[in-house]
Formats: sequence, C-alpha cells, structure tokens
Amino acid sequence: MPAPERIPAGSVSVDPVTLLTHGELTVRGRIREASNAVLYCTVAYEGQEAACVYKPVAGERPLWDFPDGTLAQREVAAYEVSRATGWDLVPPTVLRTGPHGEGMCQLWIETSGDAELLALVDGDEPGEGWKAVGFAQVDEERTALLVHADDVRLRRLAVLDAVINNSDRKGGHLLPADGRLYGIDHGVTFHAENKLRTLLWGWAGEPLSDEAVEALQALQDGLKEGAALAERLSGLITAAETEALRARVAALLESGRHPEPTGDWPAIPWPPV
Repeated sequence: MPAPERIPAGSVSVDPVTLLTHGELTVRGRIREASNAVLYCTVAYEGQEAACVYKPVAGERPLWDFPDGTLAQREVAAYEVSRATGWDLVPPTVLRTGPHGEGMCQLWIETSGDAELLALVDGDEPGEGWKAVGFAQVDEERTALLVHADDVRLRRLAVLDAVINNSDRKGGHLLPADGRLYGIDHGVTFHAENKLRTLLWGWAGEPLSDEAVEALQALQDGLKEGAALAERLSGLITAAETEALRARVAALLESGRHPEPTGDWPAIPWPPV
C-alpha cells in the first residue's frame, strides 16, 4: 500500500472535519511544553495525511474551577462557535477516540512569517499601529508597555474571546499562517462566571466594528433553542454554560462595545506568552 500523501493544512482536499473524525490517528511525539498531555500526530484518510494535535481527556490536569475531564469538549465548542461567526479563527477541531481514549483532535497549523503581533516598548504610548495593554515589569530596572498590533484579525479574536469567556489568551496561542491568524488552546473557556483573561485588551471600551456586530447577530440566531449550533454545543458544555454564552452575546450586542476588565479577576494571563 502506498504511503499517504502528506499535505499542508490549507491544502486538504478532504473535508478537514471528516479527515480528523474518521482518519487513522498515529502518535508521532509529545509536545512537552504543554501543561496537559498534548500529542503531535498524523491522521490519514483516503490516501491523504495531515498533521494534527491530539489531547486525550486522560491527560488533562485537574483544575479547581473547571470540572474534571471537560477541557477537550471546550476546545471543540470553541471551534464550533468560531465557525458560526464566519471568521474561522480556530483550526478544525473534533472530539474522537484515539490511542489514549477520547480526546480532542485539531488540525496542525504551520506558522509562517507575519507582522509582529506583540511587543514591549519603552514610553507611555503604544505608537502608530499598536494598541496598549498595560505596563509590565521586565526586570528590576525596567518597566515596559505591553502592546499588540492594531490588526483586524486580532480584533476578531478579541471578540471571540469575549464570547467564549477565554480565561487564558496568551501570545503563544496566536498562530499567523499565510496571512491568516488562528487561535489555539481553548480548554479553559465557557465558564458560567466571568473569567475573561487575555492580552487583547487594546480595544477595551471601544465600539464594536460593523462586522463584529453582524457576526454576533448570526451567533445569537445560532444559539436559539433548537438551532443547529445550540444542539451541537449541548453535547459539549452544560446548559448553564450555554445560557451564560447566550447572555454574553446579548450583552455585547446591547452595549455595542468591547468589554473592559472588571477588576474581579486578573485581566492578563501569566506568563503572558
């Protein structure tokens, strides 16, 4: 039998969700920097092969504020919501059984050269083309301003994070690829309580863009009782979390603005990268 053809993520001719769901999953190695078990794999289907990430539920580290064994489902739920906005900011992600039991399987994204998205700058102002996040203590003698690019792709991701209540948007979770931008690592999302913690506060308090309002309106329709998105999410997050998701979308549409830190929860993840 000939070896499957290895193809870049953006060139998959088979539907990526079908490939991830039904393909033969082979573990190639482990990504050791991750706090939970993250396995680098290939998935082969109908003569094609692509790289992917497999995170088995059995390898999840328990957290005090999230129910055990639910992080994989939250990763899939983040993909479903991202897809419903029309922005496709999260790589195709499915829940499936693999060599180490049930887990999430996500298409691997090869990053490519892109404009700088995050920086530390001296001074009190971010400069043209940048948005200020806050001051960071670099070392004992230097404090610098943490900034992110005033980039429409990041702005979309900031809206998505507000919707899914992402409590861990770090710089290392941003993957630029061929002009696109993906966000990964969405295991700690969809909590019913406000836990938004992100590096993308540069638009805090500013009016939402017209495209963000349109995306939120589409998402609101998709979350109605009996709608397809709501049905898919019912198997991934709890009813209370789905209701909180609906409330966040409604609140964003009502205010018409990007959210601001509340002070009830650390606003910026640590470490930030």
